[in-house]
Amino acid sequence: MTSLYLETSVIGAYLDKGDSFRRDLTIRWWDHELRHYQAFVSPLVERELERTREPYRRSYLSLIAKVPRLELSEEAAILAEGYISRGIFHRKYLGDALHMALASYHKIDFVVTWNFGHLANVHRQARVRLFNTAAGFFAPEVITPEFLITE
Repeated sequence: MTSLYLETSVIGAYLDKGDSFRRDLTIRWWDHELRHYQAFVSPLVERELERTREPYRRSYLSLIAKVPRLELSEEAAILAEGYISRGIFHRKYLGDALHMALASYHKIDFVVTWNFGHLANVHRQARVRLFNTAAGFFAPEVITPEFLITE
């Protein structure tokens, strides 16, 4: 079964009042397609969602309540630090580097995100792929939910 790492922006889009296209597509995908994949989040995703305000916080956390968590590991932290030291991610985006490193370390097929600036960026993906390959790590594909809709 294809594995997915659900980055925080995908969960956030489920309740997004400002972008109806992104929200509606995310809801459709989440409610009708997600069950066909082995989805994961991480304690990092959970922490990021815990920092949101109510009434959203409770709703976000309930969306991921039954989604398995990937364990945070020293290897993933070292990989994320490698991304930063090589300039692939800026230090202020350590969270994004950690999302990518967790998915890489756990050999997750796809990182699902709406974060175009720091994750769903073809130039950054190419640099991550090169770095991971040289370091002996798996390189997940980074996609948005629309690429996972079957019909």
